[in-house]
Amino acid sequence: MTMVCRPARAEDLELADALVVASINDLTARHGFGSMAAASPPNFQLFSLRDDPDGLWVAEDEGRILGFAWSWVCGDIWFLAQLFVSPDRQGGSIGNELIERTLDHAKKSGASNRVLITFAFNAVSQGLYIRHGLFPRFPIYSVSAPRERLIDRLNGPQFKCAPLDQDASTLARLVQADERVLGVSRQKHHRYLINDSRMRGFSLYDGDDWAGYVYIDAGGHIGPVAVLQSGAAATAFRTALRLAVESGAPQVSAFLPGASEAALTTAFEHGMRIKFPMLLMSSRDFGSWAQYLPRNPGFM
Repeated sequence: MTMVCRPARAEDLELADALVVASINDLTARHGFGSMAAASPPNFQLFSLRDDPDGLWVAEDEGRILGFAWSWVCGDIWFLAQLFVSPDRQGGSIGNELIERTLDHAKKSGASNRVLITFAFNAVSQGLYIRHGLFPRFPIYSVSAPRERLIDRLNGPQFKCAPLDQDASTLARLVQADERVLGVSRQKHHRYLINDSRMRGFSLYDGDDWAGYVYIDAGGHIGPVAVLQSGAAATAFRTALRLAVESGAPQVSAFLPGASEAALTTAFEHGMRIKFPMLLMSSRDFGSWAQYLPRNPGFM
C-alpha cells in the first residue's frame, strides 16, 4: 500500500468529517466517555478551504482517506482545527506526515502563535504537540443541561439583545471585541457565522452601551461569546442561556474556559454539568479568557 498526503478538495470533506467522527468516538469510548461526535455538513471546513486551501490536507491510500488535517489563520494566530487518523491506521507515519504539512502552513502564514484545542485525556497528542512547541495553557469544559432544567432557573441580570447583521458599524464592533479579547480580528469568521442559517447572532447591550456579542445555534449550543469587560461574563452567559432556551432545542451546551470563573459559576448555578474536559495548547500565552467563550475545538 502506498499512502500519499495531498491538498484536500471540496469533494473530500464529507468523507473527512466521517473519519473525524469515527476517530473521536473511538477515542472517547476508550476513555469511558462513550460516543459523543456526530456527522454534520462540513460547512466551516468548506469555508476554510475557499479562504485558504493550504490549510487542509488528506492522507489517502488507493482512494481511501486515512487521515485529515485542517488549520486556519487569523492575523497572528494559526489554529489547528483538526488532525485525525483513522483508528485502524494510528501509530504509523500518517500523523507525522500530516503534522508536517500543518506546521509548514503555520510557517508560511507568518503567524507567531500556534494554537489548538485537544482532549485533556489524550496524553499521546499532548506529547506530540509539546514536542512541536505548543504547551498546555488551561482546561476548557464541555458543559450541558436539558432545556427543562434551565427554564425555571433563568433569573438574575441579563443584557438587552439585538440581532447581528453585516452592517459596517456592526462588523467594526465585532472586530473591536475580538482584537481586545483575543488580540486578532476575526471579521471573516463573523461573516461566515452571520450567513449560516443554523446560527443566530446577537449584540449585547448594557443600557445603551454595546457590551459584546453572543451566538446560538439551532441545536442549543452557545458560542462564541465575547464581552468587552471581564465583569460582564456572567451576565452575558446568563443571557446566552435564555436565548438557547428560547431556541426550543432539547439540550443546551457550551464550551467554558477554566479561566472564566464567572461563566463556570453561572453554568453550575443553572444546573449544567461537565460532559468532558479539553485543553487549550499554544506556543505562547494570549487572550483574556475570562471574556471569551469558544464555539468549539475547530472554530475556537
